[in-house]
Amino acid sequence: MIKEPQTKKVDVNQSIEKLVAAGHVALDKLDQFDQETIDHIVHQMAMAALDKHMLLAKLAYEETGRGVIEDKAVKNIYASEYIWHSIAHDKTVGVIKDDKERQLITVAEPLGVIAGITPVTNPTSTTIFKSLIAVKTRNPIIFAFHPQAQSSSAAAAKILLDAAVEAGAPENIIQWIEQPSLEATTALINNDGVASVLATGGPGMVKAAYSTGKPALGVGPGNGPVYIEKTARIKRAVNDILLSKTFDNGMVCASENSAVVDDAIYDEVKAEFKAHKAYFVAKKDQKALSDAMFDEKRGGVKGPIPGMSAVKIAELAGIKVPDDTKILVAEITGVGPQQPLSREKLAPVLSMYRAKTQAEAFQTCDDLLHFGGLGHTAVIQSEDDDLILKFGLKMKASRVIVNTPSALGGIGNMYNEMIPSLTLGTGSWGKNSISHNVSSFDLLNVKTIAKRRNNMQWVKLPRVYFEKTSVRYLEDMPDVKKVMLITGPSMVKYGYADIVVNELKRRPNGNQVQYEIFSDIEPDPSTDTVERGVQQIREFEPDTIIALGGGSPLDAAKNMWLFYEHPEASFFGAKQKFLDIRKRTYRFGTPNKAKFVAIPTTSGTGSEVTPFAVITDSKTHVKYPLADYALTPDVAIVDSQFIETVPKKTIAYSGLDVLTHATESFVSALASDYTRPWSLQAAKLVFDNLTASYNGDAHAREEMHNASTLAGMAFGNAFLGINHSVAHKLGGEFGLAHGLCIAITYPHVVRYNATEPRKLQAWPKYEYFRANKDYADLARYVGVQGTTDEELVEGLVQKFIDLAHSVGVELSLKANGVKKAEFDKAVDNMAELAYEDQCTTANPKEPLIADLKQIMIDDFEGTNVEK
Repeated sequence: MIKEPQTKKVDVNQSIEKLVAAGHVALDKLDQFDQETIDHIVHQMAMAALDKHMLLAKLAYEETGRGVIEDKAVKNIYASEYIWHSIAHDKTVGVIKDDKERQLITVAEPLGVIAGITPVTNPTSTTIFKSLIAVKTRNPIIFAFHPQAQSSSAAAAKILLDAAVEAGAPENIIQWIEQPSLEATTALINNDGVASVLATGGPGMVKAAYSTGKPALGVGPGNGPVYIEKTARIKRAVNDILLSKTFDNGMVCASENSAVVDDAIYDEVKAEFKAHKAYFVAKKDQKALSDAMFDEKRGGVKGPIPGMSAVKIAELAGIKVPDDTKILVAEITGVGPQQPLSREKLAPVLSMYRAKTQAEAFQTCDDLLHFGGLGHTAVIQSEDDDLILKFGLKMKASRVIVNTPSALGGIGNMYNEMIPSLTLGTGSWGKNSISHNVSSFDLLNVKTIAKRRNNMQWVKLPRVYFEKTSVRYLEDMPDVKKVMLITGPSMVKYGYADIVVNELKRRPNGNQVQYEIFSDIEPDPSTDTVERGVQQIREFEPDTIIALGGGSPLDAAKNMWLFYEHPEASFFGAKQKFLDIRKRTYRFGTPNKAKFVAIPTTSGTGSEVTPFAVITDSKTHVKYPLADYALTPDVAIVDSQFIETVPKKTIAYSGLDVLTHATESFVSALASDYTRPWSLQAAKLVFDNLTASYNGDAHAREEMHNASTLAGMAFGNAFLGINHSVAHKLGGEFGLAHGLCIAITYPHVVRYNATEPRKLQAWPKYEYFRANKDYADLARYVGVQGTTDEELVEGLVQKFIDLAHSVGVELSLKANGVKKAEFDKAVDNMAELAYEDQCTTANPKEPLIADLKQIMIDDFEGTNVEK
């Protein structure tokens, strides 16, 4: 009792193993075939199948007793001609794309040995289709044919195999199970040597294919509705449906199962159906029809029904119809198990619904899809393009067919430009892995050879006007009628705002230029200040915004400009960190209401030429460096007359900030041949002029003003590093000047960055760690002497320390009033915030939070800097 089934099981498994092993032999041989050879083989297969299309149609009809011979012949032609035409020029072997601009090479490889399952409804055409796309992609295929169509399917497979081998293909490129059984099919699809399952058949078999634990391509059932909308061309719509439902007696799964007709045209549509031999089943006969067609337990159509003619189905139901009846039509209401005729039918039987409103029509179509047709096909007959789109968006169908017989429209390429196929995916709606028409590209492993490529880089700058009295550009600047001047209170107090206003009055239309001044900008401006400024700007509606002042007014004005231009902009989004400015998650809109002019009155931030704006969150008191090219001014006026009376402490702090801009941009991972010259010249100008500028030398101050802008041009394009990340958090936490925090941090960051990193920076252009050599090159340029990189780096640090001391700056937090207890309480949080700071991303080595904490501890003590 036990031995017999065990023996049978071993025999089945052995036969499957033999088929799979032979398939792998063919797979190995196919690996040597080029595209030209494969295309020749597939072409010969298509020609052979086309030559025998009628023979195979007859064999399929004689064996299955289903459908219409002539239509099966058409399907065989379609599977040969349309499929070949669609895949003929597909690249499926070796390199299929070489994108030299993006340095990506795409290579096609076969999946492996494929298991192909075919249905009783389309036995020969599906065999042709699957064989062509499998061989086109160099995949041997082993078929498990439907038992009721074994002979005709095998005949089709043999014609294709013989043609392939004669054209040079390896033997066993196409194989099939000789003795079909559920056990054999199960063994095939679960065999470890089978790479993928291509399943077309009943829901049970498709589900089994998806449960194998390997890639599977299957299809779901179709219960496609057609909505005949009041603008439809009625004669064409009815003709399409009749064509579709009678084509191979309705066995194409994409064919219409139910017609939902607008009330306004319902009677006319019904009359047109009757005029073309559609028989409307009386209400009293509908139960007999459904009992004849549907299996009460399973819910689906009974086995003999698919492909049966309308006349024979009526005969089974005991309904007398004319011999020339094309289809049976049942006028029904309701969708669901209580109304069996609303199911998928796979036969020339159509249910028909009257829809009183468009909303009702949509709902009925949606209900039908949810009742056994989700993801497959929906159809609309209409001349209203807006409605067609609305229908397409609403329906949960992978194919929405418009003004077309759905059986032929759904398979693609005869009535539309969809991919031709005899395996139609239904997506996740229908429990499928795909939602499109299956073709050769679904049977490929596509591997990518990704060559290293450097990120596209760029230099973005405003127009820059420089030299003393260059503010006179405002006299000639085009299209200036309403100006908002944003500045600090000291600029108004000391008459610098008047210089700008007087230049505006010199314009040809000077007496007509309107202006307002917002001068309530504090040091380290807050989001609250920005909001007040934006309100005034919105009320005034300027065409030009002029920012006059140091970094604080310029940065505040940039934020005001941003939120004036785009009220919907979000500070929360704007402050988010990014790795690549081109790919940032939150993007600022492009300004289009007002031009922005930046006039710096200190020599430090470089904000007049950068896409940066530092702002303090009024709620958290955390400083955030915002960065986006939308924040880059349109015009920068670098006029040294505005920095002649700058306080000495400001000169010191801002000058050391400039040097840090130059240094960090020079060693940045994003530094380039375009930015480094600006960095070097700025650094040299600072070392040569800061002390003299601090002591009152007018020419030195002008040179420092130029250095500031040059450094801004450099870091505006190469960005900064952790010197600024740390300083931003120290300044925000302890209320210290930005330039002071920058100076305190500089020596420790240079020493840290110049040592071998624990974590390397990820940026394609930054090919290897080189910060130590970059610092050494900078040191040489500014006159530091040394024989090794280490000596030069330390010499640069000492030169900076000497420069800071020469302008009265003590380089420790404790020397500048920070209490140890306050520092210890805040340092962990500050280190984490510094890591999150935008500037960290361009640092030449990736810091750990612990590293940033140690730098801050050294900042507090002035370790190896202050005695």
